[in-house]
Amino acid sequence: MRHLEVILIKPSKYNPDGFVQRFWKGFMPNATGRHIMSMTPAEASGAPVRVSWVDEYVYRPEEFMHLLSGSSDHRTLVALVGVQSHQFQRALDLAAFAVAHGCLAIIGGPHPMTCDTKDLQGRGVSFALAEAEQVWPTVIGDAAKGELQDVYGEGQRWAKELNASVLVPPTKGELKRYAMPMIGVYPARGCTFRCNFCSVIKIAGRQVRSQPVDTTIQTLRAAKNAGVRIVMFTSDNMNKYPGARELMEAMIEARTGLRFFCQCDTQIAGREDLIALMARAGCFQMFVGAESFDRETLIAAHKAQNRPETYRRIVDACRRHGIKSHFSSIIGFPNQDRADIREHVNRLLALDPDAASFYVLTPFPGTEQYGDFRRQGLLVEPNLDRYDTTHLVWRHPRLPPDELRRLLFECYCRFYRLDRAFGKAVRRYGMRPGRVMSSMETAVFNWMSGVLGRHPMSGGIGIRKIDHVREYLPYRRKLFGDVLAGDCVPLPDNLELSVSDEETNRKASPLPAG
Repeated sequence: MRHLEVILIKPSKYNPDGFVQRFWKGFMPNATGRHIMSMTPAEASGAPVRVSWVDEYVYRPEEFMHLLSGSSDHRTLVALVGVQSHQFQRALDLAAFAVAHGCLAIIGGPHPMTCDTKDLQGRGVSFALAEAEQVWPTVIGDAAKGELQDVYGEGQRWAKELNASVLVPPTKGELKRYAMPMIGVYPARGCTFRCNFCSVIKIAGRQVRSQPVDTTIQTLRAAKNAGVRIVMFTSDNMNKYPGARELMEAMIEARTGLRFFCQCDTQIAGREDLIALMARAGCFQMFVGAESFDRETLIAAHKAQNRPETYRRIVDACRRHGIKSHFSSIIGFPNQDRADIREHVNRLLALDPDAASFYVLTPFPGTEQYGDFRRQGLLVEPNLDRYDTTHLVWRHPRLPPDELRRLLFECYCRFYRLDRAFGKAVRRYGMRPGRVMSSMETAVFNWMSGVLGRHPMSGGIGIRKIDHVREYLPYRRKLFGDVLAGDCVPLPDNLELSVSDEETNRKASPLPAG
C-alpha cells in the first residue's frame, strides 16, 4: 500500500499590499501544529504515515510548496491547522492549490469551528468543525484510503476529556527559525467567562478541561532535551486551571530549568500565593487581559470579572516575585473617542506594568459580538484578511478607521517611549547592564514598530516580501469562484453550537475567583 505523506501547515495571511506575510525569524511557534503532529500515528489503514510541519510565517515558499503536489508513489494530505479568520483565505488558497495538484486537503481551527462554511463545502476541500481529538484519527484513516469526507466533527465540537500525547519536540533546525528557542504547550483548555468579543468559549468551550500533569512534565523534559529554553503555556487563564498548583510543584520537583510565560485573568490579584509558586517554577512573564480601566465598558463587553481597582495589586505582586506583568488593552470600544484612548494610556503609564500590548476592537467571526454587529449592519470590511486587530472593520460612531489605526501605533510609541523605558530599566535593574540592555531591546522594538506602523505582535522580525496573492487567486477562483464577492469569501454566519455542546457549556460551573 502507498504510504501517506501528511503536510501540516499553519497558514499565514495576506498583508494589505497583497504579499503573504513572512518573516526572517518568528516570535511564537504555533502550538496546534505540534499538538496534531504528536497525535499522528505511524500507520493508518495499513499504510505507513510520514508527517511534516510548516509554519508558513517563517518558511519561504520554495521550501515547502513542492510538497503540495500529488505523486504516484504516495498519497498526500495537506492539513491547514489553527486557521483563524484573517488566515482563512490564505488557507483556502493553499488548499485549492493542493487539490489542483493531486492532494487531499482539509482546513481546521477557530474559523471553520465557529463559522458556517456550507457554501464552500463539497468542492474538494474538507473542513474540520471540531477539536483535533474528535476528528484527526478518522481524517488520517480516510486519507490513507484516498478519500476524505466533506465535513468532520458535526454534532460535537469538543472532546469530553483531554488525553493528549506527549509533544514531539521541535528539531534544532525548527528552533532556529524563531527569535527564541520556544515551544507552546496546552496544559488545559476552556474558559468559564463570557466576554462577547472573545472566541475562546466558542473554540474550546466554557468547561475547563486539562491533560494529566505527568503528560505536561514529560513534554517539558523532551522539549528541554531538544534545546527548548522557553515555554509558552497557551491555555487561557492559568489561574482557572484546577491543576495549576500541581503542575507548578511538579515543575519545581522535576527541575526542568525552563522559563515560561502564561496568561491569567485579573482575578489572579487575589492569589499572590499562586504568583509566588509560579515564580519558583520559572514564570518570567504574565499576560493579563485588562482591556479597559472603565467599569461600564467592561460590563458592556460581558467582562464584568475585571475590576480595575485590582490591577495595581497584580503589578505589585508580580514585581515582588520577579515576574514581568504584561497588560493587554483593547482600543476602539463603541463608547471611546480619541481623548478616551489617550486617557487609557495615561492610566496605564501610571499603573506601570512591565509591558503592554494594544489591539483594535475586532468582532471576530464566530463570536457573540460579531453576530450582534452583523445583525446591526455595522460590519463594513468585506475582506477577512483585515480581521486581525490592527484594522477597524466596523462602523465606529466616533472614530474613522485611519484615525483609530494611528491611535493604535501612538499607544505603542507613548508606552515604550525610549527615555521613559531607559529610566524604568535602570530603576529596576540598577547596575546590571545586561538586564538593562535586554529590557531596552524590547522597548526599542515596540517603539520602532509604533513609529513604522507595524504591529509588534504580528509574528516576527525581518519582513520578507516573496509571494503575492495574485499568484494564488486563480486557484481560489477555480474552486470557489461562484461564491466569491470581488475575489473575497463572503463574511460568514456564525456556526451555532450543537445541542450537546450547548448543554456542555450550560453545565460549566464557574470556578472560584483567583
